[in-house]
Amino acid sequence: MDREVAAAVAARGGVPAPLTPERLREWQRADAAVRPRPGLRELTDGGRYEAGVGEGVVWARPTGLRGRLPVLCYLHGGGLIGGNAYSVLPRVLRELAQPLGLAVVSVEYPLAPDATYPQPLHACREALRWTVANADVLGIDPSRVVLAGKSAGGGLAAALALLLRDEGGPVTIGQLLLSPMLDDRGDTASARQLAGHDTWDATSNATAWQAALGPRYGTPDVPPYAAPARATSLAGLPPAYLEVGSAETFRDEVVAYANALWQCGGSAELHVWPGACHGFDTLAPYAAVSRTAAAARREWLRRLLLE
Repeated sequence: MDREVAAAVAARGGVPAPLTPERLREWQRADAAVRPRPGLRELTDGGRYEAGVGEGVVWARPTGLRGRLPVLCYLHGGGLIGGNAYSVLPRVLRELAQPLGLAVVSVEYPLAPDATYPQPLHACREALRWTVANADVLGIDPSRVVLAGKSAGGGLAAALALLLRDEGGPVTIGQLLLSPMLDDRGDTASARQLAGHDTWDATSNATAWQAALGPRYGTPDVPPYAAPARATSLAGLPPAYLEVGSAETFRDEVVAYANALWQCGGSAELHVWPGACHGFDTLAPYAAVSRTAAAARREWLRRLLLE
């Protein structure tokens, strides 16, 4: 593990104990406690942003920008069992929306095990449809929508891109996939190698997938809209940015997904950050590897929006 990241993990008490089904509800209560939901007044940051709520979303955009802005449809992380749309928004605004002149629509999808596939994915699709239908109210350009997400949200963003491709829209121009949760099978070398070492390891991942898939878990017929790594073709998808840590459970499934995109003639930019564990940039935001990763995401988005 990267030295600065390892120090940050150690300062938080070390690598957490793996999540098991027996501890799921306890974990969810603890997760909710550490992810406060800022109100709209807090989200405006003293007038720096405009903010509001919509159908299953909370949105914000930098104040004072004229015209229709590109929009990031952001899906939060949390293993499909935690997280919320509000707590992630200030950081997304600070790191991406403000420097690039973007609006952000953050989706509040339902969580497992109370909501299993396809409920979260369909909630994300409906939120995107609401966003496009309300483009005039939000002041956004519906022809410049980028799907984005981290961890579970990255997996949902990839799944939503597949669903929109097969349903014929709405059209999106890119997918920003940050340490995406793509494969329910958990049989990669990195999943085995990092068991008990990553901040989100194979046991935790299996617990989350079991909660998210319900009776489908462990069966051979899990659809690609539930676990995008199961897709037989990734042709016809918008350009993708993928990142993952080299010391991360998801390393090999993300690398494989990028390779599958290339093999289908798709556009993909892949970064494997050395020594980074799952959630490295949240745990150690000022580490050199975290700052480099944040800059790379911004640069990819900048180039995408200039095309």
